[in-house]
Amino acid sequence: MSVTVRCRGNHLCTTSLRPRRAMNTCPAPSWKRARVMRVRDIMTASVVGVAPTDPLEKAVGLMLEHGISGVPVLGVGGHVVGVLTEGDLLRRSELDTEPGRSWLGDWLRSPGRAASDYVRTHSHRVIDLMSDSPVTIAPDATLREAVDMMLAHRVKRLPVIQDGRMVGILSRADLLRALMRAASGPTETVSDVQIQNEITEEYRRQSKWAGEDFIHVAVQDGVVELTGTILDERLRVAARVAAENTRGVTSVIDHLEVVEPMTDGAMPMRI
Repeated sequence: MSVTVRCRGNHLCTTSLRPRRAMNTCPAPSWKRARVMRVRDIMTASVVGVAPTDPLEKAVGLMLEHGISGVPVLGVGGHVVGVLTEGDLLRRSELDTEPGRSWLGDWLRSPGRAASDYVRTHSHRVIDLMSDSPVTIAPDATLREAVDMMLAHRVKRLPVIQDGRMVGILSRADLLRALMRAASGPTETVSDVQIQNEITEEYRRQSKWAGEDFIHVAVQDGVVELTGTILDERLRVAARVAAENTRGVTSVIDHLEVVEPMTDGAMPMRI
């Protein structure tokens, strides 16, 4: 393959270079695209909770018994008024884990702040330790919305609220269980033409890094063969993943060649 590069004296030269080629055959996993799942599809409906006036020991006992890292705090009528998590219990006088402070920090701390800190490290009532104003979600919300909310608010669980009452809770563990179900689901029998069309369409949707003009797809008996030229090794992995996740694919053969561009616009390849 010949490419033009900038030589000494600012002249343009043509040289024949050999691109890096990978030939990898990867069996496709059984992971397939699923329908849009909602919170109600994977949430835990049978939820344990505590009352604001319950002792700390009851809440901790429920966490340990059920193997969970937090419990919702339910008020009158089953309304969620807060959440008590492991993080709320890390700084405790019983464990000698109260936060240390410099003499200046302690001197600058207001009496009100000092009192609040004392309550959080010494109280044995749920209401004194829980995080109020919990972040909640509706059962009809999508899993994407739920994950966005978890990451934005840095929480591990979301009480699921309908008509003002809690109907379940969505945790990271629920998401992992849903992931495993999707991964172990049955594969489908799809024609080679359908497979090729679906992969090509996915590359078209991912035009930021892929495109049918750069990556060519051939399919025979469910085996996908990728050929073409890409500009970054990371595109190879993305192209393979997109092919593997397509219905009916049994394996992927990678014949893609990498050409790494230079910053001055020339496109040499490693020899």
